[in-house]
Amino acid sequence: MSQLLRTHIEAVCPLSDEEFAHILSHFKLRKLKKHAFLIQEGEYVRQEYFVLKGCLKAYIADPETGNEFIYQFGAEDWWMTDREAFFKETKASINIDCLEDCEVLGITLEDRNKLGAAIWKYEHFLQVKANLGYISLQKRLQLMIMGSAKDRYEHFIRQYPQLFSRIPKTHIASYLGVTRETLSRLYRR
Repeated sequence: MSQLLRTHIEAVCPLSDEEFAHILSHFKLRKLKKHAFLIQEGEYVRQEYFVLKGCLKAYIADPETGNEFIYQFGAEDWWMTDREAFFKETKASINIDCLEDCEVLGITLEDRNKLGAAIWKYEHFLQVKANLGYISLQKRLQLMIMGSAKDRYEHFIRQYPQLFSRIPKTHIASYLGVTRETLSRLYRR
């Protein structure tokens, strides 16, 4: 399973076997069952996670209604954490839970920083991935502000075809900022 992490990093810059072994030694495997929390609001966030297997959702919940507002999914080859809490070493303001049984590789901020200082290729990888993440977030915000429900739906299908059949439609509707009924109408088209 660690080969997935190596392939992910090497999409940005190649690694020697020794470099990858050193990088991998800083990660810890964690297995979670469906519906388990990876991160729970109010807890300190000690790690960021690379998803080896499974699918997760990141969301905030309205304390009065209990409604969930999903802003990110994570599946194989993706990273998940509460970024603010991870980097500021504070308590989570979001929840991340498993939509399926999951396996993730976790790394602490301290180890992430050590690796970045020790292996320039890893630091470069982190920089490239951060920039791509910002671009993705910018596009998502633009769609939420300016795009119609149909635009957001079609973009989701194009961007994440592998997720559409794995994620309950109620969760997809929350991610798109529409009701389940609206999603059903778009789905039938």
